Amino acid sequence: MERNVQALTGGEETSSVPGLGVGNEIPELSLDYPREVASRLRARACEHVLGRDEVIDLVLVAMLSDGHILLEDYPGSGKTTLAKALGESIIDDTPEDEIAAFRRVQFTPDLLPSDITGVMVFDTDTNTFQFRHGPVFAHVLLIDEINRTSPKVQAALLEAMAEKQVTVDNVSHQLDDLFFVIATQNPLDVAGTYPLPLAQIDRFLFKVRMEHIDRASELQVLDTWGSPKEACALPRVERREILQARQLIRGGVAIANVVKEALVDTARNLREDKRVIQGVSTRSLVQAVPALQTLAVFHGRDYVAAEDVEYLLPLILWHRVEFVPGTEDPAGVILAAAEGPLEALARGTLKRG
Repeated sequence: MERNVQALTGGEETSSVPGLGVGNEIPELSLDYPREVASRLRARACEHVLGRDEVIDLVLVAMLSDGHILLEDYPGSGKTTLAKALGESIIDDTPEDEIAAFRRVQFTPDLLPSDITGVMVFDTDTNTFQFRHGPVFAHVLLIDEINRTSPKVQAALLEAMAEKQVTVDNVSHQLDDLFFVIATQNPLDVAGTYPLPLAQIDRFLFKVRMEHIDRASELQVLDTWGSPKEACALPRVERREILQARQLIRGGVAIANVVKEALVDTARNLREDKRVIQGVSTRSLVQAVPALQTLAVFHGRDYVAAEDVEYLLPLILWHRVEFVPGTEDPAGVILAAAEGPLEALARGTLKRG
């Protein structure tokens, strides 16, 4: 667990989430089915983005958990390429709607909420107002530099990310069930930025700090740059397959009471720690359940194990905690809060009865 916390706070890099090999056939509707769906998505993403296997795996966990992910990265690190590769990997089986496979929005200080959600436009032919959909109506939405716009615009995303709908002129418009947000922010450039409000941060399942890719991957990028890009021949995934995979994971993976107790006890320990001003919300614990179930499936299990909790818990909690100014080791606070609950979890019974 310590290595995971170090990785997401800029320390030692962890290994990729295992168990996502690429299959050739779609299995029956069992827990092998979501693994195969994830394998196809992962293969296409890895085709376009080199040296980011762990980040890709976490993005897939978030997508199949019906969560969202915040990437703290450097410019030119491949975040747009990754999000676009995921969007283009999805076959839209509802082509008649106004939902796009992929949309990218660059947040700037002069952006307006209507630039994100959409706006009512007067139609001179019918003498009525018609709703023009904004970029939020997409399967995969990339928000670049989310902290470079005003809190008013950031607040426009709260309803979309939590309830999958937007309200314009007192009329609610539903987003697609697949709606998935990948947001980014620069870890170094703070000029002209607005801190994300806690309510916004709490909507993200994970916040991942990305490091520069390894030397071999960087050399491979240089070797392939400028070469003619051929269309990816790897199989894509239908929208309904992702939604079906989510349902199978929810219903097919057991999560024992001792796992839930470990989550709750860790959260309570954090809230009671004198070094913590604001602890984690109940929402974060609710979001943790499908994420743990998804990771268990990636590991080939039908139950959540202690190793799943140990790997994901820091990623789920660390960005939601507000520490007392001057706290020297925030990662250590999280480790200390989780130590006792994880020990109790390791002694518990996790498998299906």
